Amino acid sequence: MLLRTPRLQDATAPPLPPLAWRATGSVAAAVVLTLLLLSPWYGYHRDELYFRLLGQTPSWGYFDQPPLTPLLARLSTELFGDTIVGLRVVPALCAGALILLGAAITRELGGRRDAQTLAAAGLGTGMFPLLAGHTLLTQSADFVFWTACILCVLRALLRGDGRWWLAAGAVAGAATFNKHLILLLLTGLATGLLVTAGLAVKGPRAVFADRWLWSGAVLAAVLASPNVVYQAVNGWPQLTMAATLSEPINRIMFVPMLVALLSTGAFVIAVAGWSWLRRRQETRPMAIAVLVTILLGWASGGRADYVAGSLIFAFVAGCVPAAAWMRARRARLRLVWWGLLGTSVIGIAVALPLLPLPALGSSPNEVSRESVGWPQFAAQVAGVHRALPPGTIVITSNYGEAGALNRFAPGIPVYSGHNELWRQGPPPRTARTVVAVGLPPERLRPRFTTCESAGVVDHGTGVANEEQGLPITVCSGPRTPWTSAWADFRHAS
Repeated sequence: MLLRTPRLQDATAPPLPPLAWRATGSVAAAVVLTLLLLSPWYGYHRDELYFRLLGQTPSWGYFDQPPLTPLLARLSTELFGDTIVGLRVVPALCAGALILLGAAITRELGGRRDAQTLAAAGLGTGMFPLLAGHTLLTQSADFVFWTACILCVLRALLRGDGRWWLAAGAVAGAATFNKHLILLLLTGLATGLLVTAGLAVKGPRAVFADRWLWSGAVLAAVLASPNVVYQAVNGWPQLTMAATLSEPINRIMFVPMLVALLSTGAFVIAVAGWSWLRRRQETRPMAIAVLVTILLGWASGGRADYVAGSLIFAFVAGCVPAAAWMRARRARLRLVWWGLLGTSVIGIAVALPLLPLPALGSSPNEVSRESVGWPQFAAQVAGVHRALPPGTIVITSNYGEAGALNRFAPGIPVYSGHNELWRQGPPPRTARTVVAVGLPPERLRPRFTTCESAGVVDHGTGVANEEQGLPITVCSGPRTPWTSAWADFRHAS
């Protein structure tokens, strides 16, 4: 007979407050609609062009990521059309789902209608949820997976229903097909339960005796196993990518980015929420999990948005004591709402395509800067390619350039040594002339008999992004066969 997961509180938990479905549903619907209306502005981001390109060759995995996001790009273009609006339906829906899940966590923790509405509003105006809702990024689905997993764990702990461990395991296992960062959350949760189990006579310690917990862990491992097999067979490429993405600047910018993930007001509520979770015995394991995941994110040299799910949880939890504090005085209500929404204004302007193009050069939003000029870029490279002999190929320096040419100049054979695209090479041995985009001419000249400049990239938008000013070089006569020379073009970033 399966043991039942005990509640982590001494007394019987009160019934859950009513679900504020009208308020939270209205916020979610408004956010989704706004994101869809704004989806065609600026243009594709380089990652979206890459996901669209990878989605044309579905696989169990890729050098730099699991298969889900490219698969979502493929399904989106099949269902909604090969347009930027069609590609961005999924991230918009993910933003709506995140809002509803966040409000559900607030309710699970005892939050009334006002707390649930506050949580929905904070997520619906948060910078990174809007950014990931406007653009198809790996974070778009990752935020949803983390929040759904946390909700399932909370229900297992607070309701005393161990079957929710199975749901948590299913969500965690599925999340590995999008990003492997869910392992940070699982590590944090395990640490929180272990620490509190060592300090308590019952409650957390008894959780480990529940077979549902171990059944959920096994389910997660089984679902994640194709990712492990892919990594093992292909030499653990994710470790290479993790080392590549870990940079000292990430540790320096980690805390500022953590504050900016939602808004300054939401961060204050998140800090209060973490303190509130820590003080309560039944939620102390979750408070430890939040702290551990954030510390792991910082120590690994990753970006703050990699552990944004933990901050989102702390915020929606903080809406419970924040709402209770507001009820005491009407002036407090205005203070919290103005503090939350007022500090969200800058984040909204930065996350959504609202700034004029000349202002993007000074915007901290790299996603917006790298979302302009791709059609012009493709037209310029295509113009150079048309003037050259048949059989000429294009080699790009990064996956965004390759994806842009695949989208806007599909008749041109394109190769790149960047990340997964290197595996799609080498070029055919008959390729004697190359249009090299973004590659340093001094690196090309030793590999070809002749190399001549064909200008520099000028997408004409006035935005100084990574593509503007890159060299375009025409080279002929490769000195060595492509099968042996292709390794020199490989790079990961």
